[in-house]
Amino acid sequence: VAQTAAPPPAGRLLASNCFQCHGTDGRGGFEEIAGKSAEGLFSELKEMQRKTPGNDLMVPHAKGYSDEQLRAIAAYLSTIR
Repeated sequence: VAQTAAPPPAGRLLASNCFQCHGTDGRGGFEEIAGKSAEGLFSELKEMQRKTPGNDLMVPHAKGYSDEQLRAIAAYLSTIR
């Protein structure tokens, strides 16, 4: 009997980009982002999208995602404990 692997949680693949700077599963690195509220994370990401690119590395990263993708990332990160 063939077993089908469960799909990864929504937002996990998108959030994997975050882990390069924020540490494995968002723990460590520049700032811990695991377990924060989804709305809080989404708000921070939207704020970064509104900024003019400069010295903040997060600005171009945030600008590369749609609102739907940012919500998926924020929702996933909020579930990591």
